Amino acid sequence: MLTARLPRALPCALSFLLLALIVVFAACSSNPDQSEAKAARWQPKPTTAAWQFQLQGRIDTSIDAPVYEIDGFDVSRATVKKLHSLGRKVICYIDVGSWETYRPDANRFPKSVIGKVYDGYPNERWLDIRRFRKFAEPLKDRIRMCARKGFDGLEPDNINGWENPTGFPITARDQLVFNRWIARVAHRNGLAVGLKNDGRQARKLVGDFDFAVVEQCFQYHECGQFLPFIRAGKAVYSVEYERPLSAFCARARKLGFSSIGKEYDLFARPWRPCR
Repeated sequence: MLTARLPRALPCALSFLLLALIVVFAACSSNPDQSEAKAARWQPKPTTAAWQFQLQGRIDTSIDAPVYEIDGFDVSRATVKKLHSLGRKVICYIDVGSWETYRPDANRFPKSVIGKVYDGYPNERWLDIRRFRKFAEPLKDRIRMCARKGFDGLEPDNINGWENPTGFPITARDQLVFNRWIARVAHRNGLAVGLKNDGRQARKLVGDFDFAVVEQCFQYHECGQFLPFIRAGKAVYSVEYERPLSAFCARARKLGFSSIGKEYDLFARPWRPCR
């Protein structure tokens, strides 16, 4: 009885076809929503146009700035919509690394994770971000609140506890884990997310965050830490509280930063943009 034999080239062809099918299957089985979500969310590019940073008082929508950062709890969806109608992008400010006594969800944070008073802010205490799973749900709800109100981006404050006297032995690695988790939750909710300070780890976090928000980097000579964002095509929004415009605006323009001068209380005005 003759045994049918395949041509020698056929097994190679079948192997190639099988490999191609595996590649196609892998591509199809990967999550296309992830790349689509990235393309859909706001991705601010480096700019020297001034921004607005207001956390107190009635929001002054007349400030001529393309980007506003305002408080996520205090501002309504209607205000966000009004800013959008004026062509503004809007960043939602929330605290994630410290506990504030006056927030409506303050009782959802266990006492065991509440640490030392944040210097200069008697109603605010550092959180033990090593154990962030114990207060993950209220943080997720805060981020969802920002998304529901229609914000474009998120600025999670106090994500550099490892550099401060928190009352807990927080390490740089602990901070990286927490910061990246915050970024993932923001992205899952369709929000761009900004790295707030933590410049010493900016190089490691630039791939996880969409922009940076920096306080007083010109005063303390730390702006160079955020150049990885500019090199990656991502915006850096900086604010100075104690320096005159003449002390930093020229440097800000050279670096490609969006920079303003404000006062610590962060009312709408004074607003001192670098022109």
